[in-house]
Amino acid sequence: MLPRSYIFNLRHRSLLRGIVLCLAAFAVSLRLGGFPDITALHLSHWQVVPVLMVSWSMVETMRCADRTWNLHYAGVLILLYSEVMILGMAVFLFFYP
Repeated sequence: MLPRSYIFNLRHRSLLRGIVLCLAAFAVSLRLGGFPDITALHLSHWQVVPVLMVSWSMVETMRCADRTWNLHYAGVLILLYSEVMILGMAVFLFFYP
C-alpha cells in the first residue's frame, strides 16, 4: 500500500497544505492587482479571496506548531511571519487605487 497523504484531509494537520495555500494566495493576489504590467496596477475587490486564503493558511500552519521550543517550531514561526507579510501585501493591494 502507498502511504496516505494528509494534504486533502482537513481533519489532519498538514504543513504542506498551509504552504501551498499561501503561495497560491500570493500568486492570485499579484495577478488580481495587475502585476506583470506595472502601469496597469488597479484596485480589485476580489482581493478578499486571497486574504481569506492567507488567513486559512495561517491557521493551517499554526496547527502544525508544536508547543515545545525546537527547530521545527522555529521553522513554523518563520513560515507564519512570511504569511503575515503576504497578508499585508494582499490587504495593501485591496486598498491601493
